[in-house]
Amino acid sequence: MQLTGAEIVIECLKEQGVDTVFGYPGGAILNVYDELYKHSDEITHILTSHEQGAAHAADGYARATGKVGVCFATSGPGATNLVTGIATAYMDSIPVVAITCNVGVALLGKDSFQEIDIAGITMPITKHNYIVKDVNDLADTIRKAFVIAQTGRPGPVLIDIPKDVTANKTEYVPEKITPVQPSEDICREDLDHALAMIRESRKPYIFVGGGAVLSGASKELYEFVKKVDAPVTDSLMGKGAFPGTDDLYTGMLGMHGTKTSNYGVSECDLLIVLGARFSDRVTGNAKKFASHAKILQFDVDAAEMNKNVLIDEGVIGDLKVVLSQINKELEQQDHADWIAKIRDYKEKYPLTYHPEGLTGPYVVEEIYRQTEGKAIIVTEVGQNQMWAAQFYKYTEPRTLLTSGGLGTMGYGLGASLGAKMGHPDKVVVNVAGDGCFRMNMNEIATAVRHNIPIIQVVVNNHVLGMVRQWQDLFYGQRYSATVLNDAVDFVKLAEAMGAAGFRATSREEFQEIFAKALQLGKPVVIDCQIDSDEKVWPMVAPGAAISEAFDEHDLNNK
Repeated sequence: MQLTGAEIVIECLKEQGVDTVFGYPGGAILNVYDELYKHSDEITHILTSHEQGAAHAADGYARATGKVGVCFATSGPGATNLVTGIATAYMDSIPVVAITCNVGVALLGKDSFQEIDIAGITMPITKHNYIVKDVNDLADTIRKAFVIAQTGRPGPVLIDIPKDVTANKTEYVPEKITPVQPSEDICREDLDHALAMIRESRKPYIFVGGGAVLSGASKELYEFVKKVDAPVTDSLMGKGAFPGTDDLYTGMLGMHGTKTSNYGVSECDLLIVLGARFSDRVTGNAKKFASHAKILQFDVDAAEMNKNVLIDEGVIGDLKVVLSQINKELEQQDHADWIAKIRDYKEKYPLTYHPEGLTGPYVVEEIYRQTEGKAIIVTEVGQNQMWAAQFYKYTEPRTLLTSGGLGTMGYGLGASLGAKMGHPDKVVVNVAGDGCFRMNMNEIATAVRHNIPIIQVVVNNHVLGMVRQWQDLFYGQRYSATVLNDAVDFVKLAEAMGAAGFRATSREEFQEIFAKALQLGKPVVIDCQIDSDEKVWPMVAPGAAISEAFDEHDLNNK
């Protein structure tokens, strides 16, 4: 049957099972939006307040559901406004397909109104991108984009379509889509080496990264941990892949990881790394990282082997497949003495915070108590992000959504909208600092417009908390451009956009307000007033080894 390019876009999205699209219309993409209007009973469109919000929402939808997130934008500034969101997805390996439309083919390269080379701009931050100049290529290109976004190490793909291509017609043949399956082709020799290293180890430690979440390997990971009989730490992106309530779990690793994890990894004789990329925030001084250990790395991306840290052995393949094969062959290990030592560390170095007053850690723990650990927690970036990682116990994958690699302030609110659209039955809470909330707080209007009942918690210390913490500790308390002590009233702002707004200044007030927010069934903003000098502990100083982690007690006893 003969269809226009715009009709093909919508039909191909339906082929892929897309039920929600986030975007913002404009002249170049009008044909696609006109067709979308005709299919509004099949595909829900969420009109965000800004294109960056649409990209983050598509990202949050993908992280929460495991499906591909989709966003739309028009040419020029509409397309460039997606860039930060695309880069965020790229750094964290999130499958997103961004569809932009451009000026007509004849106008390309002529500095036409609202023309931009968005394919050129996004080349370094996408797995692949396309500009489709012939309508005959459109359907196949869209199908390829979805396959690429999901295959191997996931990531974003951009498709740019000139406006005349969306109007031109061609023959469209529907195609039944086969779900992408991971390759089961794993090098036998690498598996044998891995098994030998695990069997020889007396003090193994397991480090879980975001790849364990992306591959859906939680079941296999749990079996592997129990067979190896080893303590478990994780990266920010790996949270929830292994239950944070399990006795073998020791907390996050790295700059703001627990002392237990940092000391344990520094003393182990084998570090088993599962789907993690050795971020500088994890390793600290890379030359001193896990210096007593052999390193065994499992990863789907061969480019991650020996990139940041030299390893001893690696197994390349989808983590779910690799762990399934290892579990079949590995005998039950016993490391009782080593685990006893790590448990002693856990008792000696628990995460703590000030016992009085409203604080960031208290807010997160209270959210955990009231949601019984079953919410989807989304964060912004900075102190709020670290507290959410430290004090909420994640027992399932895809329940912490956060910008790990790019560290994007303003990510969380858009992402929480996507998460709630993907899981309308779950409580979705975005934990933000006041600096981050200011970045994209206009998306509260989106939540109200579409009646998306997210809970926005602003941990408001009237400063850029993490930057100020560095200024306090390493820059002689010179608080350059980090004080936000102005007259902005987040409660009035929330109410002005149609949401419910509350302010909490004590623990009792927050308990009562959050309980009410859970029952309201509408977008809620809670402004939590905390002290400007509140800090994230423990901490590893820049350039130091993770074994040199220190906290407030260490600082006061120097």
